[in-house]
Amino acid sequence: MKGLGTIINVIAVILGALLGMFIKGGMKEKLQNILVQACGLATLFIGISGTLENMLVVSESRISVQGTLLLICSLVIGSFIGELIDIESALEAVGEKLKGMISSKNDSRFVDGFVTASLVICIGAMAVVGSLQDGLTGDYSMLLSKAVLDFIIITVFASTMGVGVLFSALPLGIYQGLITLLAVFIAPYMTDSMISSLSLVGSALIFGVGVNLIWDKKLRVGNMLPSLLVPIVYEVVMQLFG
Repeated sequence: MKGLGTIINVIAVILGALLGMFIKGGMKEKLQNILVQACGLATLFIGISGTLENMLVVSESRISVQGTLLLICSLVIGSFIGELIDIESALEAVGEKLKGMISSKNDSRFVDGFVTASLVICIGAMAVVGSLQDGLTGDYSMLLSKAVLDFIIITVFASTMGVGVLFSALPLGIYQGLITLLAVFIAPYMTDSMISSLSLVGSALIFGVGVNLIWDKKLRVGNMLPSLLVPIVYEVVMQLFG
């Protein structure tokens, strides 16, 4: 059944959030803080490993780096576009609206939980490639693995940030669902090189999310999301004129 992977992934996020919210009542603030830092550290290394995997080229005699210029151009151009559109404000507005709908006006971490969790589980090659595989062949094995990872991450997030994390299941379902739905149309244009470039840029953005979690620095990662479009445009141009 095509689309089953996204359904499983969304259910895993909901269950993880509910478990985290249940655990939250018995956690001291000190423990909650260390869990956020631990999750941030894990997110940092997920971002680093994914970035290096697509940048490092190991040959018999030396180690070289590829994709540096593409990464720089993607982040700069994408951030410029994202800042003009102000995606983070839109995400925060959605969070505030959901917050009001469920009467959580006194929950100061609702919006932070919603935005942070949404960015972590939606950004990355696993979401894109897994949804493509699911939509084309019904193979949801990659999304199943992602669901397990998301369950763990969301449980930790919900235990420290509360109910806002639960609603990250909504953008996840829409995002991966749309990719799965459109997989048949975009698959002919998704080369291995394009997927690798998407993974490179996506992993760099995940690193930024980790920085925000550990040091509470406000890197506007949401406004950097259009960076994921640059590798696609680049690869299309290279195919047409290369």
